[in-house]
Amino acid sequence: MPTPKPTLWIDADACPRVARDIIIRAAERTQTRTWMVANHALPLPPSPWVKSRTVAHGFDAADNEIVDAVTKGDLVVTSDLPLAQEVIERGAMVMTTRGEDLTLDNIKSRVQMRDFMETLRASGEHTQGPNAYTDGDRRTFANALDRWLQRHARV
Repeated sequence: MPTPKPTLWIDADACPRVARDIIIRAAERTQTRTWMVANHALPLPPSPWVKSRTVAHGFDAADNEIVDAVTKGDLVVTSDLPLAQEVIERGAMVMTTRGEDLTLDNIKSRVQMRDFMETLRASGEHTQGPNAYTDGDRRTFANALDRWLQRHARV
């Protein structure tokens, strides 16, 4: 029996609109089940492949929904490092909206750096936030998602 196609799980609350549009087009083209999970309603085109799940407002509600639903081999698109760590431990793959793969090999150091920076900010240190989402980020993400879908979703 063939292995079922993986599902894409999108942490849509913080996903840039342009990245969501890329995901929608890719999901339609490859006929890949895709869930946009957010704590508010998302405007999505009618599609048999792309659906949304609106969760209750609350700390980590969307993250918990994704963790509960993800299965081994699925792809989660998020820049939320604790969420990434949880789903990686469940056997899912993770890509940021900038096209970076998060893996067992790099997630722990990323979480540690995030925690360190959070401690600095809490002590009053001013740190830079993330860089603006650029056209280069968009292209890198679109190319990385296409490569992932070719390898894992049998385009």
